[in-house]
Amino acid sequence: MGKLKVFVESEVKGTPEKAIVGDATITICHLTHQVMKGCSLANPKVHISARVLKHLYDKKPAEEFDTLVKHAWKIARFPNQVYANKNSKRGDLLFVRWIKCNLYACSIEIGDSELAVVTLFRVRKERYLNNYRLIWSWKDGDPSSSGV
Repeated sequence: MGKLKVFVESEVKGTPEKAIVGDATITICHLTHQVMKGCSLANPKVHISARVLKHLYDKKPAEEFDTLVKHAWKIARFPNQVYANKNSKRGDLLFVRWIKCNLYACSIEIGDSELAVVTLFRVRKERYLNNYRLIWSWKDGDPSSSGV
């Protein structure tokens, strides 16, 4: 069982809807050098809090929640693309990855000493990303920077 799944089991699962959970956080992955360089990031550690997971647990269908928990580390560590998030949205960067024919996104906030996942979701229509500025993407298996 993955450490994030264990964390969810201990901090979130079975809690009443809208219940308050603690401030606990967990590191879900370390970014690859290519992603860090392409996005001009200094810290490789990506964290997620019990509060973010609780929000997802309350709002997402069980199948989507379970998929997000299972693959959160993969979306953050090995994104297919990274976009600049819109000013109206929470988080600075949007990491996007295809998993089993579905597109998933991870919004990440850049803090002074850490990167924090602020939300995860399935992108239901690919055109959703049309109004986002691409910062970095993988091309033909090689990392490629589109410029920050």
